[in-house]
Amino acid sequence: MLSRELVLKVFWQMLFIRQFELRAEAAYQEGKIGGFFHSYIGQEAIQTAAVAAIGNKNWYATSYRCHALAWLLGASAHELMAELFGRMTGNALGRGGSMHFFAERLLGGFGIVGGQIPVATGAAFSLKYQGNDQEIAVCFLGDGAVPQGAFHESVNLAALWKLPCLYIIENNQWGMGTAVTEAVSVERLAEEKAPGYGIKGYTVDGMDFFACYALFERLKKEILLNGKPILVEAITERFKGHSISDPGLYRSKEGLRHVQQKDPIALVQARLLQEGTLTDTEVKSLQQRAKEQVLEALAFAEASPWPNPDTLEQDVFAPMKSE
Repeated sequence: MLSRELVLKVFWQMLFIRQFELRAEAAYQEGKIGGFFHSYIGQEAIQTAAVAAIGNKNWYATSYRCHALAWLLGASAHELMAELFGRMTGNALGRGGSMHFFAERLLGGFGIVGGQIPVATGAAFSLKYQGNDQEIAVCFLGDGAVPQGAFHESVNLAALWKLPCLYIIENNQWGMGTAVTEAVSVERLAEEKAPGYGIKGYTVDGMDFFACYALFERLKKEILLNGKPILVEAITERFKGHSISDPGLYRSKEGLRHVQQKDPIALVQARLLQEGTLTDTEVKSLQQRAKEQVLEALAFAEASPWPNPDTLEQDVFAPMKSE
């Protein structure tokens, strides 16, 4: 049973992630953020549960939908918002933008579909090579990355070499605008793919924080015990388009409303209210606090200076040695 302290913490985290994405999305639509912006709204339960259950002293890698994970792993909202705005106070000095956040234990958000999978597998190899049997690598990927060669090659090597890696497929039903049923040949992405590599596969409701937490906590222990990788499919659905510039015309309004009725934050909130862990007044207070802190991050980003063009080549090219 989860402690009241932990449940309140993760509920607050999910509220904060939602506010961050909403406010950043609005800034993007106002032209203050350039490039692409991939929202994590609707999927908050998965990565929040993973970090809570597995811990932030393991290695993580994810896709371009990386805002929530970077914050959960210790990057500040100020530096993340500033990075979205392309400012020099940003998480990657304004050079990475929305898709390339980092943190001490986050090996990066990756703009190439499936690009993070070999990196997470390499982290798991490093742990085994160094004899570290207290940590694992965690790789988040979308359903659209499952058909990629990098996925199959990485999982095959992880299974062959018995690497401590947990691969979590966040099946949000759409690879850009293509339904997963039109892109992947099996119905259960983990349970039906995993046996081909001789490993275990599980399916979990990605809208249910408590189900995700219970499974991730158990699987971390299992991986540490036997060293073998595990594949998980967390079934969810994003509430927004592939990116904010995507109007999502391939989805029906009725279907989207049905999905939003399973809002992962609302599900946690309903449980906390029912159990008496929180009151309506306390929920509103937490929501207001999240809003205020995100607005502070927005103000910081807008007030931050632009990068100096003279520094553009710093950390890109190695200095030439003098003769």
